[in-house]
Amino acid sequence: MDTGTEASDFLRTRRDRLSPEAAGLTASTTGRRVKGLRREEVATLAGVSAEYYNRMERGKLAGVSESVLYAVARALQLDESEEQHLFDLARAANAEHALTRPAPKRTTAKIRASNRVQRILDGMSGLPAYARNGRTDIIAMNQLGAALMPGLVPNGNEPANLARYLFLDPSSQEFYDDWERVARDMVSAFRIEAGRTPFDRSLTDLIGELSTRSDPFRTWWASHNVRLHTSATKTLHHPTVGEVEVTGEALTLASEPDITIITYVTEPASVSEERLRVLASWTASTTPTAAPTTTQ
Repeated sequence: MDTGTEASDFLRTRRDRLSPEAAGLTASTTGRRVKGLRREEVATLAGVSAEYYNRMERGKLAGVSESVLYAVARALQLDESEEQHLFDLARAANAEHALTRPAPKRTTAKIRASNRVQRILDGMSGLPAYARNGRTDIIAMNQLGAALMPGLVPNGNEPANLARYLFLDPSSQEFYDDWERVARDMVSAFRIEAGRTPFDRSLTDLIGELSTRSDPFRTWWASHNVRLHTSATKTLHHPTVGEVEVTGEALTLASEPDITIITYVTEPASVSEERLRVLASWTASTTPTAAPTTTQ
């Protein structure tokens, strides 16, 4: 990822969306009726010189102090996700300026991590759960998770990838009730991850692939929206038990910060809870003779 271009586009799109009125500037102060702020107005609101802010919006974030970043974040009215993204971009710019790159992790360590995470997931037998990395590769999944999300079960050759499934597999649009919201959230989460790990070549390659092969991904990626994705409620159209409404919770292991565990829960005493119980009962059977029936 070109951190300079990313920073420039991000700041520009945040400035363009903020009206003078929303920023506390009156029509007489601005002298025009156009949507979005001028660079000079952002600089004034942030308490920096116009030349300094222009440099930032050209993608030159290396050496910018935290106090200035916070001031610009306040001036542009960034939310928590956007502020984090701005700081990630600044850290990436500093690392690039110093010609430093994070050391690649050893494959053996990744294998050990995957085995350890699999044991954790298997212990969560009452909940559908899976583990993914920042690239959304599914690195481990428990039995109930595989039963609930059959389209994401690893095939043994290449890890299943949630982003590829969403944007390149047409069946995902039938599986998710509100596919567009889920897909937009995925793009926004990828923006966060790209800012956090800008030198991850595999992530950059995946973003390039999706941009080339998926019109929705390419369009939403260009918006530069970012979002922290820790909890969300989704309705899944399971091919056997029918609609199941679940709330996903993202858990991060202190020993494996690059791996996120996603668990799904249902509302107590709900139809979705009953359907998930039926699916769990069927899945737990070692010699199932028939598919479970949908609870009406």
